[in-house]
Amino acid sequence: MDNLPHLDLLIEAFRHLPGVGQKSAERMAYSVLKMNKDDVLAFSNALEKVTTSIHTCPICGQYTEDEKCNTCSDPTRDHSICVVVSDQKDVLSFSRIENFNGVFHILGGVLSASSGVSIHDLNVDSLFQRIEKEHIEEVIIATNPTIEGETTALYLARLLEKFPVKTTRLGYGLPMGGHLDYADALTLKKALAGRTNMKEEKE
Repeated sequence: MDNLPHLDLLIEAFRHLPGVGQKSAERMAYSVLKMNKDDVLAFSNALEKVTTSIHTCPICGQYTEDEKCNTCSDPTRDHSICVVVSDQKDVLSFSRIENFNGVFHILGGVLSASSGVSIHDLNVDSLFQRIEKEHIEEVIIATNPTIEGETTALYLARLLEKFPVKTTRLGYGLPMGGHLDYADALTLKKALAGRTNMKEEKE
């Protein structure tokens, strides 16, 4: 078989996607070869637009194509309640809950000693600024119920003790080791309703 260095580059590019191994990357690369030129150009253009048009909201960290995301720029939202999540996808889960009108803050990850992620690598300083600027009264920590998520929640709750806010954690309904972006709206709604006060838990 002829050496195809450009195809190899495409395969390697697909391998950077999460959950994509060598075989899957090869199948996707060969599928691109079978596409007509217009479709390939449209695909390439879509990738370029994603990198040039989408950025994180300077306030909460959500992806947006505007100066600020729709949540932060919406004056009808209840800015006194802020849900803190670890990832962008988790916001989508909360958007399926009827009657929830709070705002969000994306940490951009969780604490992980094995991956070398410390509190300084997370988007926490801007959260502290928002508490004072937006008069946030309750911070609902909604990191995933995993070991890393629980560690992050406890550490963040300790940092929030110096602020005049109520710090709560999502209640039962979410299985240990689960992920928010897989939770259905009813389960997440029950977890939200059953949130617990983290300051009371430690006393």
